[in-house]
Amino acid sequence: MTIELTSQYIFLAGALALISILASVLSRRLGAPLLLIFLVIGMLAGEDGIGRIQFDNSGLAFLFGNLALAAILLDGGLGTRKETFAISLKPAFMLATLGVLVTAGITALAVYYLLGFPWQESLLIGAIIGSTDAAAVFGLIRNAGLRLKERTGATLEIESGANDPMAIFLTITMVQLIGTTQTNLGLSLLIELIQQMGLGLFAGLAGGFLLRKVLPKLNLSSSLYPLLVTTAGLSIFGITNVWGGSGFLAIYIVGVILGNSTNMPYKKDIHRFHDGIAWLSQIGMFLMLGLLVSPNQIGPVILPALAIGAVLIFIARPVAVLLSLLPFHFPWREQLFISWCGLRGAVPIILAMYPSLSGVEQTPIYFNLIFVIVIMSLILQGWTIPQVARWLKVELPDKAATPSAFSLAFDDFHSRHILIYRIPEDSDLVGCNIDSLPSTIYSRPMGVMRQGNLLLDEPGQALQALDKAAFFSQVEEDSELNRIFTPGLATQQTNMSQFYGEFVVNSDAKLRDLAYNYFFKMEESYLDCTVKTFFLDKFHGRVVVGDRYRFGEIELTVREIENGEITTFGLKIIRPK
Repeated sequence: MTIELTSQYIFLAGALALISILASVLSRRLGAPLLLIFLVIGMLAGEDGIGRIQFDNSGLAFLFGNLALAAILLDGGLGTRKETFAISLKPAFMLATLGVLVTAGITALAVYYLLGFPWQESLLIGAIIGSTDAAAVFGLIRNAGLRLKERTGATLEIESGANDPMAIFLTITMVQLIGTTQTNLGLSLLIELIQQMGLGLFAGLAGGFLLRKVLPKLNLSSSLYPLLVTTAGLSIFGITNVWGGSGFLAIYIVGVILGNSTNMPYKKDIHRFHDGIAWLSQIGMFLMLGLLVSPNQIGPVILPALAIGAVLIFIARPVAVLLSLLPFHFPWREQLFISWCGLRGAVPIILAMYPSLSGVEQTPIYFNLIFVIVIMSLILQGWTIPQVARWLKVELPDKAATPSAFSLAFDDFHSRHILIYRIPEDSDLVGCNIDSLPSTIYSRPMGVMRQGNLLLDEPGQALQALDKAAFFSQVEEDSELNRIFTPGLATQQTNMSQFYGEFVVNSDAKLRDLAYNYFFKMEESYLDCTVKTFFLDKFHGRVVVGDRYRFGEIELTVREIENGEITTFGLKIIRPK
């Protein structure tokens, strides 16, 4: 390869990535899934598009796709809170195992009857398309700015991070079955499944806890900590795969353990770095997959692929969700939304390369078929997720604090920080004296900066919008300060009132008193119960913020939960239209 050709490749890679990033503006305006935009740009740049770039190296694509998925799962794990597992681990595990099996089985039936493939090949296609995609689920929910009910969001995130091992196991199993003359592989398949899950779980837990213990004791440059987490995670991913375990499960667990560590140094920097790496991985992976496909070969499989995709979206996924969540009594609205969020993305396309790498025939048909189904899923499901969330009432009003702020950590004392906030234009602090800056249990004010100059506490010196207030703090992020310095608080409070109602009810209020004051009737057996006890019974002990129950023209909604205990409810009077 000449120097000139190398430079051309670097230019093309950089230009395509740049175009993809700039295209995110168009994606936001159109409401289109950003991953779909990346795929389309890759296809336009490919050999059948305007770019005429030839790329058909399945082995390289498979390698890069695995690395990119590992990086995405690591970032997803870092953003998963431990409380999420307490709420949704069991239902997510059922979706990641039984759900994948049911989805693969029903999809295989559709392939068998619609395309007339042998049952082994039909099951192979079902296995390839059986799992949801972490990049698609993490990316689309976060990019849409959705704040979902915790039970729903947690289930989707854990499922998408944990169901890859089952899909990979099923795919490898069917490839082996097609290439062997054995008729009974039951015991070996069971052993392989246990090995995949068991080694992945063990390696993830061992590696995660080891890193959590070692990281605070290292004395490194601040810029090296994010790199250390990345390289350590990829090392654990690789060695787990070498041992025959699931590297995807291992690296996701590593991310979860580190993300929930209370003493991880430069935690915010690590999160920001890996958020960028995850974006770069998504861009690169979907561009590459777009380059890999040949649109002129897709024509013959479009109609059967759309039919199979319809079976997958409207039959296989809903049935899998219904069976998997049956023991957990999920509300029907949340089950429908989880069904609709069964997004297919890069994972099925990458798994579709595995048969060709293993020497199975007809692999171009597999790849093109899977590619059309993925495009269908991204357009039909990905484009409509925000609207479906609002229609099914699983979206919560956004109360997350998003102030313009950053923190500085002391190198020698990881628990000491300087927090700097920009004063919003609509803040109540505007016009107040400098000494009126608030203190919290963790933070105290240090001073105010305006246009690069430190202001002195002089008579008549008032705070102005866009001033920067500095605080000395014991924490890297102070939630109370975040709330104070968040712009648009009035709008947020209006949205909260519209969602929860204008009245707040304590969790220990008696239903008899509420029924008397608001003139509604209810079952006699519940009249002497508290509101909290009633909700715990109706929602089978799994109550989350946003759960609601209607009594005639009165609607009660769980408003706050602290330390696992329901504290307040919102009460809304629903007036007839």
